[in-house]
Amino acid sequence: MFTSVSPDQSLDVANEPGEDRLQLAIGMEVRACRKRLGMTAADLAGVACISVGMMSKIENGVISASLGTLQALSRALDVPLTTFLRRCEYEENAVFVPAGDEIAVEKCDNRAGHHYKLLGYFDSQPNNLTVETYLFTMDRETDTLPSFEHFGMEFLYLLEGEMTYRIGSKRYVMGPGDSLHFAGHSPHGPEQLGRLPVRFLSVISHR
Repeated sequence: MFTSVSPDQSLDVANEPGEDRLQLAIGMEVRACRKRLGMTAADLAGVACISVGMMSKIENGVISASLGTLQALSRALDVPLTTFLRRCEYEENAVFVPAGDEIAVEKCDNRAGHHYKLLGYFDSQPNNLTVETYLFTMDRETDTLPSFEHFGMEFLYLLEGEMTYRIGSKRYVMGPGDSLHFAGHSPHGPEQLGRLPVRFLSVISHR
């Protein structure tokens, strides 16, 4: 089963409780906006007509600023008030898949020695970008090799073995560490297997 978890980073506010998390998120955004304009905390405090001490407490998430204070800061920074809430609108999630919990894709051909596993699926709501990650394993010679066509872009990275990979009319002889990046609408797939087993990662992104 795929599990969404928030990354553990020193600048991430996802693990902070309720109000504290909101205060930290607003403070981080105020500081980021200020630095983009090349202003000091004292400069911003002066323009927004608040004390330097309060400015410091807001940026460090120590206090919860009033709506009036946030409006003053938004005018001083020339940004919409909602800018200060951006870090709380979407949690930065990751998809964690423990070893052995991958999903076997039903269309795999076990008789031909083809095994496809879905390692992760991520649907990003803010920009409608979908990313799918697969692990392909081909462990014996076969006359039946897969061919694919799909929307979006694909990134392929060969982990083990050797193969010739076809994209449209072009062929690429690949060894461990070689990669390809291409448009998925072109017919593509392994054309000839060399040293076995062949294992590669495929990352497909599309809107």
